[in-house]
Parts: sequence; C-alpha cells; structure tokens
Amino acid sequence: MENQIPNQSPQKILIGNLSEADRVAFYKKTYTHVAGGVLVFVLFEYLLFQSDTIVNFMLSMTQGYKWLLLLGGFMLATNYAESMALKTSDKNMQYLAYGIYIFFEALIFIPMIAIAAMYMDSGPEILQQAAIVTLALFTGLSAAVLLTKTDFSFLKTGLTIGFFIAIGLIIAGALFGFNLGLWFSVGMCLLAGGSILYQTSNLVKTYGVEDYIPAALGLFASLMLLFWYILRIFMSRD
Repeated sequence: MENQIPNQSPQKILIGNLSEADRVAFYKKTYTHVAGGVLVFVLFEYLLFQSDTIVNFMLSMTQGYKWLLLLGGFMLATNYAESMALKTSDKNMQYLAYGIYIFFEALIFIPMIAIAAMYMDSGPEILQQAAIVTLALFTGLSAAVLLTKTDFSFLKTGLTIGFFIAIGLIIAGALFGFNLGLWFSVGMCLLAGGSILYQTSNLVKTYGVEDYIPAALGLFASLMLLFWYILRIFMSRD
C-alpha cells in the first residue's frame, strides 16, 4: 500500500518550500480528506452489508486460493486507483480514484467485519474498540511527526522489505493452510505504524500544494491497514 511519488512538473511547488501557514492549510485539507474517506468507507460498508449476496460471496472467497485471487484483485484495483490519483491534476479524477480506492477497501473488509459482527458474542464491541484504538494510534503518530518535524524517510527500506516478507507469508499461509497467528498481526501493526510515520514525514518532500487528495489516499491506505490488523488482534481474544 505504499504510495508512488507523483509526477513532478517544474511548475509544482512542493509543500516543503511553502510558508508555515500554507503548510498548515495543506495538512488541514489532507486530514479533512482522510476523515472524509473514513466516513465514506463506513457508508460503503453499510450499503454493501444490505446485500446478502455480496456478503455471502465475500465470505466464500476467504479460503485458500480464492483468498489469494481476491487479494490479487484488490491489489490491482487499489494500485490502479493510486496511480490514477497520482498521475492527474484533475480534481474530479482524483476524487474518483479516491472513491474507487475506498470502495475496494470496504469490499475487502466485508468478511472480517461480518465474522466479527455476526459470529462473535462481543462483535459490535470489538469493532468499536478496534476503531477507537486505530484512530487514536493514527492521530498520535501523525501528531508526533507534525509537531516534532522528525524525518522518518530512513524507514523506507525497512518498510519495503517488511511488506515483501508479509506478502510472502500471506501467500504461504493461504496456500498451505496455516494460521499466521497473533504475532504476525502485531508485526503488521508495527509496519502500518511505520508507514504512517514515513508517509506523514514525507508529505513535505513528495506532494505539491494541490496534491492533498493523493496525500490523503496514501494516509487512508495506511490507516485501513492498521485497522485491519488491530481488528484481527481484538478478534483473536474473543
């Protein structure tokens, strides 16, 4: 879920070259769009759960090679949306890309939320607790970077290696039928947290003044990854 660097034309003014007031305005736009993405995600999730056909189909795709096919389709769709948002300056196309990304995030979350909500005694409480912890961690990590202005670009190599190892373990687990377990989820939470630190500190180096939608998409992706594995940890306790 790591973002690519947007095409940088000679005319693009990077956030790092702006005044403090302009940077703050950019951050406000970016995090407002992240919050908006969360609300749209909840709306999509609600609408998708109105269809038993969609829910049952997604639940049927959670085993073995079917889960790998689903993950592959998800990665293709979300990478396409990320690429679309990064390569265009058209705000309508960027919003479309963001909407596509949010939709597929909502779709891939259906099995996890369905299992938590329908098949566990404390399902609603688990979802609420996981959401609160995720938002608190995301807010804390983002605030720590923005307030201290620490450069976390050194995390890039470690994050890249970590995500490749994680993908390999997920594929192996799906093919050979073993459970990756609690510690894998903890490790993925650390990777997601590192991704939030890296992306937040890299905003000033990567994005132009009008790139708040692609910036929000990247942060939203890390937020959803964090939520996924925090929810897995909470579900493992029930």
